[in-house]
Amino acid sequence: MYLRNDQGFELAGGTASPAFGRALSPPAAARAPSPVDVLRDHAARIDWVPDLGHRIGSLDWWRGLATCTALCAATWALAPNFRPLVGAVPSPLAGAEWEETRAQGIAPLAQGATTGRRMAANDLVAPLADAPERPTLELSATLGQGDAFDRALMRAGVGRSDAEAAAALVAQSVDPKAIPAGTRIALTLGRRPDRTVARPLEQLDVRARFDLALSLTRGAGGLTVNRRPIAVDSTPLRIQGLVGSSLYRSTRAAGVPAKAVESFIKAISTRLSLGRDVTAADSFDVIVERERAATGETRIGDLLFAGIDQGRRKVQLVRFAPDAANVDADEESNRGGWFDANGQTERRAVSGMPVVGRITSSFGLRVHPLLGFTRMHKGLDIGAPYGSPIHAMTDGVVAFAGRTGGYGNFVKLVHGGGMASGYGHMSRIAVGSGTRVRAGQVIGYVGSTGMSTGPHLHWEVWKNGAAINPRSVSFASVAALSGEKLRAFKAKVAQLLAVRVGG
Repeated sequence: MYLRNDQGFELAGGTASPAFGRALSPPAAARAPSPVDVLRDHAARIDWVPDLGHRIGSLDWWRGLATCTALCAATWALAPNFRPLVGAVPSPLAGAEWEETRAQGIAPLAQGATTGRRMAANDLVAPLADAPERPTLELSATLGQGDAFDRALMRAGVGRSDAEAAAALVAQSVDPKAIPAGTRIALTLGRRPDRTVARPLEQLDVRARFDLALSLTRGAGGLTVNRRPIAVDSTPLRIQGLVGSSLYRSTRAAGVPAKAVESFIKAISTRLSLGRDVTAADSFDVIVERERAATGETRIGDLLFAGIDQGRRKVQLVRFAPDAANVDADEESNRGGWFDANGQTERRAVSGMPVVGRITSSFGLRVHPLLGFTRMHKGLDIGAPYGSPIHAMTDGVVAFAGRTGGYGNFVKLVHGGGMASGYGHMSRIAVGSGTRVRAGQVIGYVGSTGMSTGPHLHWEVWKNGAAINPRSVSFASVAALSGEKLRAFKAKVAQLLAVRVGG
């Protein structure tokens, strides 16, 4: 790997001799500088471009200014002179030359030519006095909220007579007011004799209902309507999943519409506390109305079933309307309430008090603020701003609404089961005797009528005719189905539970 290098006496001596000879040779004589070299060295020592911001007025500064001036002058002197080039103007083409050039101007459209778009002026071209109209126009109109059918057509350009005739034909099949807002109407307008009249309506297509499409066409006798029924499958949609960190987010992520999720949470909240009772390991069960048209559209309706499975405990609520066939029932009764699998429903009262305020006088013996002696105070006095709304604590029937003695304007509600409640000193009454009210409904407004020292609500509660402390009463009520209604309810529950998940 290593090569040995031994220098003997001869090698060392031979090598040193030439080096010694060169070291002892006399230096060459120095050459005298030429005038050019002297001038070059002198010019190199001069600063031709000093900083003009320093030592203003010195010799170096004037030298730099002269250099800058000389460079600017040289630049201006050597700049090119831009002047137009003089050339001969060609004479215009005429005769055979013009015809040949015009023929060569025709090029394929793919190469960017304008062949066919316009024609050069010649004896074969006749100018048009006016551009002709298109034979037909295809337009669309959209129904707005609270919009009239004929008004929507006229906004799109349909004449008044045709719009009114079309609305009348549509009304033969469906109420135009029942057509939902946002519905699109496809229109085809035909040729008109002149521009002073509206184009005639040749064809109209509209989805009047989810299961019905209407087509209007113009024939020899005028407009005619053609009904096209659409097959609709009404199988409910069932969705299940885990509650996870948020019941709302989990149900929405599973595909439940927002409106149905709100109804689901409200229904479950009547039986469970979402923050305390429902855990992430629980599962939800949702069944909603669903309609699928043969044309491919899908429409999701109201919530039918709300369930929470907690393993050992299941909460199953079904919307059921026992009074749906009763034409005298109110709208809420016809929509139905939430019943559990046993056919029972629970209506909870308004939490807290019937008005937002503070208790100024409790239930029991007290010194009357006006009479000055001790007597039984059979209710609660709740101080609140004048005109504050007063709500019914639970469902009931108005037994009395009017002015009575020291209570001033007074409303008495009968709730059933021997329970009743009274609300006094109102400034204004919002219900009448004999009407049915719901929990949370406004029945009047805070005032100071009767024997009162200021705006407040006097709230009384009676059980079997005896006054009791309102704060000791729970206004929740339980109703149960029986007989034929219970059998119909059980059949509906079995039908809903048989729906397949995602089916």
